[in-house]
Amino acid sequence: MSQSDDALKNNRVGPVMRSGEIANAVVEAAEMDNPDKEITVEDKNAYIRISVDSELILTRESIEECLGRPFRMQELEIDLSSFAGQIESGTDYFRFYFNSAV
Repeated sequence: MSQSDDALKNNRVGPVMRSGEIANAVVEAAEMDNPDKEITVEDKNAYIRISVDSELILTRESIEECLGRPFRMQELEIDLSSFAGQIESGTDYFRFYFNSAV
């Protein structure tokens, strides 16, 4: 089975962020907003891949706390290079999810 076949058969979801202040805050916020999830963080120097099984929630409140400043969720889109799964967003949250594996 190839690596791409493997990827199609899992439920891993989450953002791929350009490295920097926002990505670091998103890693911390992901842990705060998803305390019951095992979060995987892959630091590839130029980008950071954050993933969990099935669903990942990021809230504006947690990101603001990690950054120490006001934050608009639209700022996340600037450093969001890619993502796994489906995405839903609002003014106060981002939700990455995948309903079921193939």
